[in-house]
Amino acid sequence: MQSHSKSSNGLVLAALGVVFGDIGTSPLYAFQLCLKAGFKLDESSVFGVLSLIVWSLTIVVTLKYVCFVMRADNNHEGGILALMALVSKAAPRNISYMLTLLGLFGAAMFYGDSMITPAVSVISAVEGLEVLNPHFANLVVPVSVGILFALFIVQKHGTASIGRFFGPVMLLWFIAIGLLGVTQLLNHPAVLKALSPSYALGFAVQSPRMTFVVLASVFLALTGGEALYADMGHFGKAPVQRAWLLIAFPALVLNYLGQSALVLTNTAAVANPFFSMAPGWATAPLVILATAATVIASQAVVSGAFSMTKQGILLGYLPRLKVVHTSSKEIGQIYVPAVNLMLAVAVTFLVVIFKSSDSLAAAYGIAVSSTMMFTTVFMFVVTKYLWKWSTAASLAVTGSLMMLDGVFMFANLGKVLEGGWFPVAVGLTIFTVLTTWKRGRGVVLTRIQADSLPLKAFIEGLFADSHTRPAKVSGAAVFMNSVGGFTPTAFLHNLKHNRVLHDVNLFLTLETQPVPFVKNSERVTVEHVGHQCYAVTARLGFKETPKVPRLLELAQGQIDCWNYDENDTSFFLNRETIIAAGETPGLPVWREKLFAFLARNATKAADYFSLPANRVVELGSQLTI
Repeated sequence: MQSHSKSSNGLVLAALGVVFGDIGTSPLYAFQLCLKAGFKLDESSVFGVLSLIVWSLTIVVTLKYVCFVMRADNNHEGGILALMALVSKAAPRNISYMLTLLGLFGAAMFYGDSMITPAVSVISAVEGLEVLNPHFANLVVPVSVGILFALFIVQKHGTASIGRFFGPVMLLWFIAIGLLGVTQLLNHPAVLKALSPSYALGFAVQSPRMTFVVLASVFLALTGGEALYADMGHFGKAPVQRAWLLIAFPALVLNYLGQSALVLTNTAAVANPFFSMAPGWATAPLVILATAATVIASQAVVSGAFSMTKQGILLGYLPRLKVVHTSSKEIGQIYVPAVNLMLAVAVTFLVVIFKSSDSLAAAYGIAVSSTMMFTTVFMFVVTKYLWKWSTAASLAVTGSLMMLDGVFMFANLGKVLEGGWFPVAVGLTIFTVLTTWKRGRGVVLTRIQADSLPLKAFIEGLFADSHTRPAKVSGAAVFMNSVGGFTPTAFLHNLKHNRVLHDVNLFLTLETQPVPFVKNSERVTVEHVGHQCYAVTARLGFKETPKVPRLLELAQGQIDCWNYDENDTSFFLNRETIIAAGETPGLPVWREKLFAFLARNATKAADYFSLPANRVVELGSQLTI
């Protein structure tokens, strides 16, 4: 029992370091931006805004995500793509396509979030230097760029070695921000009255227009809430829920109470209420701790972008990209060089162009609010079709949440011209890439299938006439097959040019399932199609890595008199050169050219499938679309 308790506590600490970095650092800028909305700094207004923040955290994060959404796991995994895969199996066919588009757009908007989070988090922490000394204002941008540059440089080395410090650092951070809040709360305990929702309702009734403006900044206190659901697969539901309810949530509420108490007793603190709470001697250590916490928050979204990219590749929405595993123990520790470069350039651009957390915050929120809305839509499908709730019950729960999500989303739409255009532009661009690749691959596979012969019939015909049978050579050959049941182009080319067959011929088709992981007992099936030729189907979850040698080791038990030997196996791949000629109905030429560009720049199949380089034979072909 004691060992179990220690293990559970360790997971809670680890969850603090990975899951709560984004929402945990929101006090650096959220309340400050609310104050700059322009309302009068009297007690009723400050209490109203504070009540809006506290009850938004309670309803959206605690009730919606912790108590409701986290129940909808896909084999214990969460996140927008995992939820999309879950509802695609349950939803009626007539709405399944639309739900898939929503999930893809939510995933695309996540990339915008993963660019803005590091920029706004780090720069808001470094702005503490201005409180320390106003002359340090000119250092904020270069110091922020330097910290972020170092963050992206170290990605290729992995985070396993420093990850163990994330939990303790974030625990110290939550303790520190909670204590800061308590010290100010003791000076003005009356702010505790703002815990009543009546102040939020009163502010909304008295100043509806101002409330709508303020809500865009209030929402900044919620960014990172989606991470509770997205990252629960790493730690389990219970540790994430405990970390939020026992540590993160109380510390955040105390800090917002403290900031409110401070501005009511010292209006000069409005410029930066978070750092103004600290006594002079503690400002420098607090800046250092805040910077460490924001780097951890940034690392979480960068790692999330890597994971989502890998899932997108396996689900067929992105071309093959180089994925580097940085840990021999943790399968989730990966590094995607192309995505890392994209994020580094975008984050640096944001810091240099916007220059302050106030300006960057204008670009923040739109990406997250849209993803939260899509999650609620998916939860309607889950409750009605998976949990079998009545339509009335599903609408009552998800409809209420959807109204709240809608209010926040529309409030954030007002920030489009102030900087919100950036995540929207990024989201639309990536959404176009995702849908173009999926559509293009569908066209290619349809063409391949139309031009191919059924595998079993072809093998039987090949051996029907003893005079035309190809010669046999020793060893095994593996032909990667994009369309199961049909004859791969590489096999036809090999027969045409080399006129030989190996002793054992395997036609391997990889299928990605709408689950994160597939059991080994269900992973590989083998069908004997005659004459020592076998059609092998391997199934992968969308969070797994397609390592073909490992799959062949699993397949060998189902094939008589054959054991996988790397040195006695040749791998035949077909390299397709896509030519955009405007021949695909419903796919404009520019999208055909985009697809052809993505195909040309995809990672080599041999590298992606972990094939031994000296055993690979590539055979090229052209395909016009």
